[in-house]
Amino acid sequence: MSDIPRRAVSRTAKLATLPLGFAGRTALGLGKRTIGRPAEAVALEVRRRTAEQLFAVLGELKGGAMKVGQLLSIFEAGLPEEVAGPFRASLTRLQEAAPPMPAATAHRVLAEGLGEDWRELFAEFDDRPAAAASIGQVHRAVWHDGRAVAVKVQYPGAGPALMSDFNQIARLSRLITPLFPGVEVKPLVADLKRRLEKELDYRDEARAQTAFHRAYAGDPDFLVPAVVAQSGNVLVTEWVEGAPLARVIADGTQEERDRAGLLLFRFILSGPARCGMVHIDPHPGNFRLLDDGRLGVLDFGGAARVSDELRWSLGRMLRIGTLGDAEEMVAHARAEGFLDPEAEVDPERLRALIAPHAAPFAVERFRYSREWLRRETARGMGLATDLRPDGLARHLRLPPQYLAVSRALAGCGGVLCQLEAEGGFRAEALRWLPGFADDPGAGEAGRAPGETGEATA
Repeated sequence: MSDIPRRAVSRTAKLATLPLGFAGRTALGLGKRTIGRPAEAVALEVRRRTAEQLFAVLGELKGGAMKVGQLLSIFEAGLPEEVAGPFRASLTRLQEAAPPMPAATAHRVLAEGLGEDWRELFAEFDDRPAAAASIGQVHRAVWHDGRAVAVKVQYPGAGPALMSDFNQIARLSRLITPLFPGVEVKPLVADLKRRLEKELDYRDEARAQTAFHRAYAGDPDFLVPAVVAQSGNVLVTEWVEGAPLARVIADGTQEERDRAGLLLFRFILSGPARCGMVHIDPHPGNFRLLDDGRLGVLDFGGAARVSDELRWSLGRMLRIGTLGDAEEMVAHARAEGFLDPEAEVDPERLRALIAPHAAPFAVERFRYSREWLRRETARGMGLATDLRPDGLARHLRLPPQYLAVSRALAGCGGVLCQLEAEGGFRAEALRWLPGFADDPGAGEAGRAPGETGEATA
């Protein structure tokens, strides 16, 4: 038996502490409020302590809990600084590390996948994992033909353990949602569970990675490593050497940040056009900035198909957002299923919710920042939770066909804000989104060519 099944009871117990802890903090907050503390200060303290416990528990776990922690870490840039500051280091750790499985266990998985003589396939094999994540770990090795390779080995029993984690985490959505205003955590967790079922299948990941590798072969901006071998719960791909995006976020120059941010955005937007799929797991651990300036892209277990119709609809929605036509926004949102068919909403409120998020594409250059994301997240939360009859909260929906691409774009935006990246994002939208590019007036928004948008407070 592996560590994951043996520790299932322990993980479940850790997750179970979250609602109990939340209840205790809420009671503490109510008590302090009764002795005269301002309501805002009490709410902030409850929120801070909930975040502290949430990240501490998620950070200790493999499996689904760590996967959710990695997803939430993308949205760290949207948290208020007084909440985000103390936890930024632990969130970054979630993106990069997990305890390794014993070498003997890894060897058993390799033998089951590649055969008892698996060592003959490698000129060298390092038993120490180079990286570990939610469902497996990666070993550095040299293939028998001399190529440096990454060998991904799935934790034994990962599937049942992950599904158990997700069933527990789904019950905690009400605790996570207040920490990330404007992010619909419950449907994201449900979509993560569906995607993870695919991610557990390394055959599916190998097919997706091969499609991306072929589509981007010889590209001057991107390196997608080739699949070398796949069998069972083992996936062997070419090794990618470079600076992890988390390191660029922490220590990179502004030039490196801008370069990495623009390439990340280009990769997310260009995937559907070039191979019919989008990389939907854009947390920093999945990208490397190479010495030659290219962006190396890893982990295609979460790739999702995107139809031409959906690409056009996204471009159309973006164009409407940049032009700021409130009535047209309502009509398109209703047609695409973002609003109830019979919903009566104030068009100006919907415009106020959508238009700021189209701002990066209404100007020639735009700078993403944590301040911008926090401001827009807080403002959007107020609009989205408006419970008046013509408010948005009663009528907003996230159509199923948009779940994967919304996760990709939201995650990409969060990383761009962590990078504080500036670039020509409008030009990328014009290039890759047909519903945006095909209209001659797309994105003009009354601005002169070359006008720059500053995304700072």
